[in-house]
Amino acid sequence: MGVGRRRASVTAGVVAGAVLATGTVLWATDSGPFRDSYCWGAWKQNSGPSFLGDDALEKSGSERGSTESAAPSAARPHGTCTVSVTSSVEDDDSDKPLAFEESVTLEYGPVPAGAKERRAWLARYFHGSASPLPDGLDGLAGADRGMLVLPSSCDRDGAPSVVTIRSESTGDGHLGKVPMPFTIATRTEVVRMLLAAANTGMEKAGCAPEQPLRGGSPMVTVAEDEESASSPLCRIPGMTFDYGEGSRYRQQVGAVTDRLQTCSVVWKQLRMPEEPSAHYVMASRSRLVDLFRGMPEGPEQGLVRRSCGGRPTVFYGQVEAGLQDRGRPSDQRVFDRFVESVGKRIGCGSGEDA
Repeated sequence: MGVGRRRASVTAGVVAGAVLATGTVLWATDSGPFRDSYCWGAWKQNSGPSFLGDDALEKSGSERGSTESAAPSAARPHGTCTVSVTSSVEDDDSDKPLAFEESVTLEYGPVPAGAKERRAWLARYFHGSASPLPDGLDGLAGADRGMLVLPSSCDRDGAPSVVTIRSESTGDGHLGKVPMPFTIATRTEVVRMLLAAANTGMEKAGCAPEQPLRGGSPMVTVAEDEESASSPLCRIPGMTFDYGEGSRYRQQVGAVTDRLQTCSVVWKQLRMPEEPSAHYVMASRSRLVDLFRGMPEGPEQGLVRRSCGGRPTVFYGQVEAGLQDRGRPSDQRVFDRFVESVGKRIGCGSGEDA
C-alpha cells in the first residue's frame, strides 16, 4: 500500500471514551464502516470535489481523516465536523519533515447569538467573493466558503439555523505554523456540499421538509478580479476611505442584484487568507434578513431596516479596527452613502424603518 494511502485505526474503546467524554468522535481515514463517508454520512469519497477524491492524496505522505461531533438532533440541534488532508515533505535542513494540513469544517446549528460573534460570522459568509445560491436557496457560496439558511421549521429560540462550510490551511515550516489560502472546490461543487450537509443535518435534527433541498441552476457571477480599494468602494461614488501610503487594501465587489448586494475590503498579503477589513451588505430575501435579527440597530450601529419594493430589507456595514475612522468624511457617512445609493437602485421608501 502506497504512502498516500496509509490509514490509521481507532479502537472501539478509544472511540467510546471520546463519545462519552466530549461527544466528538475521531474517525481515522478509511477505517471500519466509515471509510467512504464523512460528517454523519453527508459527504462521500470521490463524490465530486477533488478534496474528497483520490487527487487530494497524491502529495507526499498524505492522509485524510475527520473529526465529528454527535450528529444534530431535535434535543441538540448543533453539529460540527472537520475533514482534513495532511501531508509532509522531507526538509533538507532538518531531520523533521515539513508538515501541511488542508481542512474543511462543516457546522450545523443556529447563528451565533452574541453581537461580536455574529459580526464576525457575517463578515466571513457575506464575503464579496461569494455568489448568491441559485434556485431560491438562501445563502452564498465561494470557492473557499459557503452558507445556507435552513427553512423556518429548523429555527431555534427565534434564531435561524444554518449550515456553513469553510476552508483552512496551514504550513508548518521554518517560520512556524503559517495560515495559507485554500480552495475547497468550484462554487457549484460547494453548493452541492452545502445541500448534502443540510439535508443530512435536517433529517437527523427532525426538521427536514417533505422534499429535500435541491439546486442546480447556474449561479450569479461576481467579479473575478479584485479591484484597487482606492477606487470608490462598492463602485459607489462617495464611498471613500483614506487607505494610507503603500496600501495593500483591495476590494472584492460581490453580488449586485435586487435581493442582495455585497462588497468587501481586504488587506492583501502574500499566501495569507483574506478576511474583510470592511464590508457592506444589502439583503432583501426574508431568510437572509432574519440573519440580522437581534443585532443592535440604527445608522450609528451600521444596521438599518427599510421597506424596498414592498420587501423588508436590511443594510449593514462593518469597519474593522485597521480602517476605523478613515472613512471620508467619516465612517458614518460612508455607510449612509451605501444605504442611499443602493436604496435608490432597488426602490426603497422614504427612509422610514421597515
